[in-house]
Amino acid sequence: MTTDVERLGFGESTPLVIVTADELGFAFASNEGVRQALDHGAATSAGLMVPAPWARAASAAYRGQDVGVSLTLNAEHDLYRWGPITHAPSLLDGDGGFPRTPSDLWDHADVDEVRRELRAQLERAIWWGFDVSHLSSHLDAAVMRPEFFDVVLELALDYKLALRLPSADIETTAGFPFRRLAAEEGIAVPDRVVVMRGPAADAIAGLVDALEPGVTEIVLRPAIDTPELRAQADDAEERVDHLATLCGTGLADALAARGAQRIAWRDLRGLQRS
Repeated sequence: MTTDVERLGFGESTPLVIVTADELGFAFASNEGVRQALDHGAATSAGLMVPAPWARAASAAYRGQDVGVSLTLNAEHDLYRWGPITHAPSLLDGDGGFPRTPSDLWDHADVDEVRRELRAQLERAIWWGFDVSHLSSHLDAAVMRPEFFDVVLELALDYKLALRLPSADIETTAGFPFRRLAAEEGIAVPDRVVVMRGPAADAIAGLVDALEPGVTEIVLRPAIDTPELRAQADDAEERVDHLATLCGTGLADALAARGAQRIAWRDLRGLQRS
């Protein structure tokens, strides 16, 4: 059977890597960090949080880059808040924004309101002019429960979009085979996902050295250093470090030394649509 790697024109043993600059729209600092990572760094794709406060500004600066929609049902920061664009009551916490944790969301969210909200987020991104390449789920909240996963799968099928799903070892925690269900519907999904937490520069060499054949997505959240970012997010230093990692030479050099090839989410979307 021909693998996705071979269908993309590479040898079957070649590690392919999507490098995603995530959380576009989170803040001005994130918008600028993602732009730099795409224009001058190692990033091949980005993920947009439509309900986040700076998403509209991100769309105004859009220049045809590979951007997917990070379907968002949580606002995890204590004082920096955003909420559903459909104003759905079951998707609000008592503070006027999305619930802070996935477990709180799962306890209270109405599935029909989730369906309307997620479809509205995707359609708004398209209306803003984005050529949406893929779907993902902020904090994995929309893919770790079967009733919400069905909504995401429906969107991926309706719009013929590739999909980020947690790696296979997380299926035991979720309690259902989300990767198999996506594969049965012909949805293109990376084989593995690595979401970088904490400083990335020291971890990159080991991560790249351990790459396996197939498609691996590496997710970082780059941002420039601003006073507002430090007030908004307690992980501001991590975000600034991720930008330095993406715009430095270490990641690109490590991938080249490993014989890995960078691809974009659009490549997977193209496979799916073909």
